[in-house]
Amino acid sequence: MSQPWSVVVPVKRLVAAKSRLRGGLPGVPHEELALALVADTLDAVRACPEVVEVLVVTDDARVRAEALAAGAQVLADVADAGLNGAFRHGAAQVSGPVAGITADLPALRPVELAAALRAARDAPPGVRCFVADAPGTGTVLLTAPAGVPLGPCFGPGSAAAHAASGARPLAGDWPSLRRDVDIPDDLAAAARLGLGPRTARLAAGCLTG
Repeated sequence: MSQPWSVVVPVKRLVAAKSRLRGGLPGVPHEELALALVADTLDAVRACPEVVEVLVVTDDARVRAEALAAGAQVLADVADAGLNGAFRHGAAQVSGPVAGITADLPALRPVELAAALRAARDAPPGVRCFVADAPGTGTVLLTAPAGVPLGPCFGPGSAAAHAASGARPLAGDWPSLRRDVDIPDDLAAAARLGLGPRTARLAAGCLTG
């Protein structure tokens, strides 16, 4: 029987998170929007049948409370380690297959995440895999089989960086998984796919077509 996945989700302090999205929902406090993105992402990951545990790496008290309420484990972030350091820190706690996912996927459907994780499991032995974002330059999901370091290269141009590191791109049609949210236009695109309940409540009446 195939081993289920442990998923690592790093989350910045809300005051510093998603800076390019600031003002994306007029009248909505930025930290509330950032937290809603996290909450909807975590709910979708937790609902994925391929996932056995979720590890949230954060130093933000509100994110910690949200993660615990969602049934995730919480690890304190490593000071000054950055996003990739947070991914490595979380992955180091896992002995089986591990996946790292970004925390800004408010339209994520568990069925699409499950399909991507099954595709990663079907990769050749020892091969890491990744899913690029909708534009094709970033990364929303990175996986590693048991015993293989996750090797995160998140940041600008991360899709190319992950490919150069030997990770295999997965080409499935998973629009809700690929739709991360960095700027207001991304949020509008996610809304067209169907936002999770927390983000949808905040966005009601604020987003158009």
